[in-house]
Amino acid sequence: MSEAAKPGLLERVRTGYAGLAGGRLVVPAFLAFWIAVVIVPLLVLVAFSFFESKTFVTIYKPSLTTWSSLLESGRWEVAVRTLRLALTVTVIELLIGFPFALWLAKSCTSKTTKAIVLALLTIPFFLDMSSRTIIWRAILGQNGLINTVLLSAGAIDEPLEWMLYTEWSVSFGMVVTYFPMMVLPIYMSLTFIDDTLIQASNDLGASEAQTLRHVIIPLSLPGVMAGIVFTLGPALAAWIEPGMLGGGFVNLLSNSVESAYTALKYPVVAALSAFVIFLLAVLLVLLILLSRRFVDFGSIFRGMKS
Repeated sequence: MSEAAKPGLLERVRTGYAGLAGGRLVVPAFLAFWIAVVIVPLLVLVAFSFFESKTFVTIYKPSLTTWSSLLESGRWEVAVRTLRLALTVTVIELLIGFPFALWLAKSCTSKTTKAIVLALLTIPFFLDMSSRTIIWRAILGQNGLINTVLLSAGAIDEPLEWMLYTEWSVSFGMVVTYFPMMVLPIYMSLTFIDDTLIQASNDLGASEAQTLRHVIIPLSLPGVMAGIVFTLGPALAAWIEPGMLGGGFVNLLSNSVESAYTALKYPVVAALSAFVIFLLAVLLVLLILLSRRFVDFGSIFRGMKS
């Protein structure tokens, strides 16, 4: 290729890259890919829930039999229990994770300490969830580490049975498992808050509580919402913690999905999965409405002056 032709080729490459960077091709391609691999399977899942199965055979005829059977079989109570447990875990994670993320982002001045903490938060993502969860059976069991220490110290007369195979143990396992999913998005949003805004609120006479309420919380709201989504979604569909720490005594929607799949009742599996997605969508809509209702970004500095 001649030297005169090279600038033309480089110019065409730059132009093509600029077109991609401008979003003229990237955005439509991403939307098409997203619809093909996410939206279409979800629609198929919802449509499949309106079929029914008899004697291990799926009958491809639209019907409400599967949905009505979910209500009649008592799985509605299972759904309420799952929702209650997932919301409880999410609230606990938020109450613990936000102060921890705030300390890590704004109060931890040691770069070494911050690097170590971030590494500890990311390490669980490289480990199998089953191996991270099953270890708690050896700690919380009747013959586990905690009961052994308490019995040896004379603090209790008999092992604590409520520490394993109960809703408490399942909730505890979820809190431990999903803690990084709540902390990391909040930490990222807090790091983008300019420290001069916090200093300005102090210069205007705002207390620490006013700064937290009118500056930090509104500006970190995207990370908070992301942390809630990343925690609430897996908690609604959790099956490892109920199976390993619940011992079959804590029945959640995931257990119903597994039993229906084992029985080859695929429409029931689709209906239960669609119901979980519906619950998550409703909760997300409510969360967005609440965030718009109670957070007025224009009042950030007005609130500091009051």
